[in-house]
Amino acid sequence: MSPIARLGGARHRPARHPRPVASRQLVFAIVSLALFMSSIDATVVATALPTLRHSLHAPISWTSWTITAYQLGLAVAMPVAGRLSDQLGRRRVFIASAVVFTAASLLCGLSTSIGMLIALRLVQALGGGAFVPSASGIIVEVFGGHRTRALGLLSGIFPLGSLVGPIIGGVLLSDFSWRSIFFVNVPIGVVFTALAIRYLPHSSPVGGRVDFIGALQVAGALLAAMYAVTRLGSSGVGITSPSFALPALVAIACGVALVRRSHRVESPLIPLHLLRGRAFLVMNGLNFVWGACAIGLGSLIPLYAEQRYGFTPLAAGTLLTARAFGEALLAVAVTMVLRRTGYRLPMIVGFWLISAGMVLVVVAPPALGPYGWLSLGAALTGLGIGASAPSANNASFELAPDDIGAISGLRGMFRQSGAIIGITLTTSLVARSAGETESLGRAFVAMAACLAALTPLIMLTPDGRGRRRDR
Repeated sequence: MSPIARLGGARHRPARHPRPVASRQLVFAIVSLALFMSSIDATVVATALPTLRHSLHAPISWTSWTITAYQLGLAVAMPVAGRLSDQLGRRRVFIASAVVFTAASLLCGLSTSIGMLIALRLVQALGGGAFVPSASGIIVEVFGGHRTRALGLLSGIFPLGSLVGPIIGGVLLSDFSWRSIFFVNVPIGVVFTALAIRYLPHSSPVGGRVDFIGALQVAGALLAAMYAVTRLGSSGVGITSPSFALPALVAIACGVALVRRSHRVESPLIPLHLLRGRAFLVMNGLNFVWGACAIGLGSLIPLYAEQRYGFTPLAAGTLLTARAFGEALLAVAVTMVLRRTGYRLPMIVGFWLISAGMVLVVVAPPALGPYGWLSLGAALTGLGIGASAPSANNASFELAPDDIGAISGLRGMFRQSGAIIGITLTTSLVARSAGETESLGRAFVAMAACLAALTPLIMLTPDGRGRRRDR
């Protein structure tokens, strides 16, 4: 209350510029819009890989970096933003992320070389990746005891972005330059940034330092590993070649340095207690392989369709739309019944559906024609993602309910790291092979078998069945 009000001159006069009190629904809509745009950019470029190869005169092993660089940025940004959100406040981190994402989108559209585009995609992902833990923290604070369903619905935003992204990419590539797929983010980014500044609630920061050196070590390890695997795609390069061995050693050195640093610093980027123990090891490993299959190789389905069947970018992109439709359809339904089913059953069903869908994509179509058959396979993978993602998200939170931001960031880091290694390894092997399409198909089958083989480990994760209160 102002001094005048305390003197009785304006006892009931409202503040001159009060901050609007946003409803839960409005807060959810704001953070969902940001996640929606971030998820669009994770899939929209997949439809443009052949176009980028010709326009920027780059081989497939480097053009695919426009996807993996984005995944790298997400992998680094998520744990950093998770810690920043807890220490500085979720609203501040969310708004800063929105500004970075929007500005980087503009610059991506102005790129003049594949190297420039890769670098800017990395910056764009730093903004897009930071949305995830900050948005999760905001939702947990705002929804309180109803957080399970809210977080489950939030995880359903990503398939919606994947649903729209390939269509947008295909339409824009059909009528405009590849640059338009980045320019479209700019006006929307300005809108949700302004809404976030005005309506998102403040959160209480807990203080402390952010382990930026640890973040650089994570980035160094993943970037060196990406480069080493990419070099394998060059003719005459083997595992004993210096161009592979040296970056591989750098990746190992960065990983060892990260672990040693986590023992010494007070607030490490990756708290060691979130890595120790059987449940954490299993959950992190499952997230890694899930990311390699669902996020990584799944984004290469349009490329496979264009190379094997000669699909146009729009037709190939709509295969990801079919996948996203299945994902969105099941994610919401699974979220509503998690308290009855527990987390394990949807995860097991989801893993098997993803595996079955990836195998169907490779099998010669016995019916429906190439487009219908590929759409069926893509939709099955989407159903699997929709079943497994909400349950895996909540199972991760059950392991450390007091470290929501850190858990969210760590989960995202392992998933994106899996996607990075999956895409980079696959495209490098494809670049070395005589038949690109056949090699890509074999990679789909191999990863599907790996994911299916790991499903028994799900029984070692939290189940959450029979909880009386919606957490």
